[in-house]
Amino acid sequence: SKKEGARYLELRMREKAGQIKNLELQPRYDLIVNGVNCGFYKGDFRYFEDGKRVCEDVKGMKTPVYNLKAKLVRALYNVEIKET
Repeated sequence: SKKEGARYLELRMREKAGQIKNLELQPRYDLIVNGVNCGFYKGDFRYFEDGKRVCEDVKGMKTPVYNLKAKLVRALYNVEIKET
């Protein structure tokens, strides 16, 4: 999306300026619960900011599936998804 592309350019500039580190595109989190593969969540970006790992999702609209996957990522990986 255009919004995601614009955010990518902004994050690249922030990385070059040293404000964030290790920018990754489309990080994948497997959603495995009690040995059962329930699918996966793929974010838009992942990077380090102030020593903390950030997973970011550029959202137009939150769907029920996204909300469930975000909860699973939080529960399984202790990762909060930053929505922009």
